[in-house]
Amino acid sequence: MAKVSIGINMEFVRHDDKPFEWGVAKAAELGYAYVEPMVHLGRELLSEAGYFHSVSMLDDPLRLRRACERHGVKMSGLSAHTPLCKPEIGVEYLRQAVRFAAEAGAPVINTDEGPKPEWTSAEQDHVLMGYTLACAARVAEPRGILIGIEPHQQYSKTPEGLDRIHALVKSPVVGINFDTGNSYLSGHDPIAWLERVRDRLVHLHAKDISVKQSDAERGKVTGTPVGCACGEGVIDWEKVIAICKRAPREIVLSVECGTVDQAARSIENLRKLI
Repeated sequence: MAKVSIGINMEFVRHDDKPFEWGVAKAAELGYAYVEPMVHLGRELLSEAGYFHSVSMLDDPLRLRRACERHGVKMSGLSAHTPLCKPEIGVEYLRQAVRFAAEAGAPVINTDEGPKPEWTSAEQDHVLMGYTLACAARVAEPRGILIGIEPHQQYSKTPEGLDRIHALVKSPVVGINFDTGNSYLSGHDPIAWLERVRDRLVHLHAKDISVKQSDAERGKVTGTPVGCACGEGVIDWEKVIAICKRAPREIVLSVECGTVDQAARSIENLRKLI
């Protein structure tokens, strides 16, 4: 039986306009064992000024490691979402994310196919995605870094579509970062879908969806940035946890919610089940 732990994606501090280190300290204060930092290429104003939690991959990767060690938490992975359909962006982004993760101490990088180019066909997009993932896998394999593909965009919005992307590259490091909220909003049963990918699962975005959002958006969108507090929406967390316990490796439920208050309620609700 695999161990299931509780972590949190750093998006929970986005609306507080605080830097990465503040978010790590807050996550530890709330009792989270893991955090999932977000990384980006280059430099941008808000992060440099300390008003945003994302970390530039031009920074020292040990910045992340030291912040986590200081507060007694670990990294479940890196949020490294980049458009796989656009190799001019995705190849260097993912290769750098893999190297950054290896030095920082994060075992997984998470991504999705991203918005597609306007002028390419579905067949062309899958060739492009395969090329991007193959380039990333060649860097990830010798470093032991896993790549989690998330259901979020136009092709991964169905179980069959996500399977097709996953099958583009035959590599032991390419797996699934399942998102409970995105899969539900796209109109599918997240429990059945999670069971389908269980043996390929490397990470999980624990995203709950409020009844209000469900009524307004289910079947109309392919995903959402964050959800409500886990345990206060439509997702059956007992069943999610039971499936994760039968996964082939330890799984971290990385909570994706929008506020510190929601993060506090999420861990309280999930702890009762785990």
